[in-house]
Formats: sequence, structure tokens, C-alpha cells
Amino acid sequence: MNEQTNPEIPVDEQTPGTDPDVVGEHGDDGGQPAHESVPVPIASDPIDVVEVKRVLEAALLSSSEPLTVQQLKRLFAGEVDADNIRKVLAELQQEWAERSIELTAVASGWRFRVKPDYQRFLDRIASEKPPRYSRAVLETLAIIAYRQPVTRGDIEEIRGVAVSPPTLKALEERGWVEVIGQRETPGRPAIFATTKRFLDDLNLRSLEELPPLEELQASLATAPSLAENAPPPAPEQQALLDEPQPQDSTERESHAG
Repeated sequence: MNEQTNPEIPVDEQTPGTDPDVVGEHGDDGGQPAHESVPVPIASDPIDVVEVKRVLEAALLSSSEPLTVQQLKRLFAGEVDADNIRKVLAELQQEWAERSIELTAVASGWRFRVKPDYQRFLDRIASEKPPRYSRAVLETLAIIAYRQPVTRGDIEEIRGVAVSPPTLKALEERGWVEVIGQRETPGRPAIFATTKRFLDDLNLRSLEELPPLEELQASLATAPSLAENAPPPAPEQQALLDEPQPQDSTERESHAG
């Protein structure tokens, strides 16, 4: 006989139990391979970018203060990382670019704000009139912003006149200036610097973004809670700030009195 003693059995005709990959009970069809019978884990649903965008939009529009990326990240209980938050914020920024309200990054985080071109209309119905600042206050603020850290003696030397306590107090109360330490010289005078609030109100992220001095007044005029008709800066302000800064701190302190 030419018949083979061990004929090869087609796979679909193998008897139940002959395939080592088969597990579990078998039906009339002879069973199924293990890789077909074991349930395949279902991947979690991908993050809905549109939903993330709407959540960020709602949070930022409803917040009275700027929000950091880390604060915004907490909205999603760890399901969206910081890099993706930044990407969505950039998309939101583009979407709002042509509107009267814009999304901006400032020193304290991200926030929506009315564009300066439209703020003047809203000021007409504001229940409270913004404060007006004297020339002395604005000059002092400019010196601190561009020469910080400085003491009262430094400011007096640059301005050429004494700085009254109410001038510095007005800036501290506004949240634009704060004491960051004391200089190690006789009398240990207070050292002043600007705050994040100052940068936020100018819509800046860092001191490196400060505008040229001649533009500072215009920027301050459009900052929140500032009067449109704030007093103009002194004509000699530019010349005073361009003077070389004294190096001898002890000598500077003698001007503070």
C-alpha cells in the first residue's frame, strides 16, 4: 500500500485537544486558539481635545486672577499633562486673537483680558473710578522698574528730589512695589522691587519684556484700574533715568536723609 502511515491532518480537521494553544471548554467546532479566546484589554478613551479646551476656557473666563499651568492641570485629575495643557492654551490663544477679549500669558499665569482698544468703552460704565497717580508716583515707579533693586536713597539721587513716604506707600498699596530686603549699609535701608502684580497689570511675563521708557506711560494708562488721563511723566524723566547709576551704596544712602 502507498498510503502514508502518519498522514498530515489539516488544521481545520484536527481533533479537539490536539492543539496545545487551545484552552478551556470546546464546542462542536473543535475549540478556538487561546489568542482568540482570551479577552483583549480595551484601551481607555483618548482625551477629547475639544472638551479640554472648553474646560480651560471656562476656568480662565471665570477666574478673577491668572491661573498657572499647574493649577489648570488639576482640572483634569492628572489625565492631561502640562505639555498638552500648553498646546491647548496656544490653540485657544489663536481662536480668541481676533476678538475683543484675548488670552494672554502674564507673570502669574494665563488669563483672559479685554483688549486695550475696548477697555476705554467699559470704563465709561465702571461703578468705581480708577485712581489717578501723581507725576512723582509714576516717576518713582519707573525708577524702581528699570533700576531695581533700589533703596529710597537711590530713587532720590536719580530724581534729584526727596521721596515722600506716601509716594512709596501708594505703590505698595497698589501691589506694584514691595520690600524685598534690607541693604547691608548704615541704617539698613529697605530695598524695593516690582511685583508680579505689576507685570500682570502691564500684561507682561517678565521684566525683560518691559517696554522702552517712553512707552511705559502708555502701558500704565491701559493697565487695569488705572485712569485714562493719568498725569503725564516729567519731561526730565528720561534724562534722569539715563544717568549712570552710582556705584557707592554708602554715598547713595546719604541722600535718603
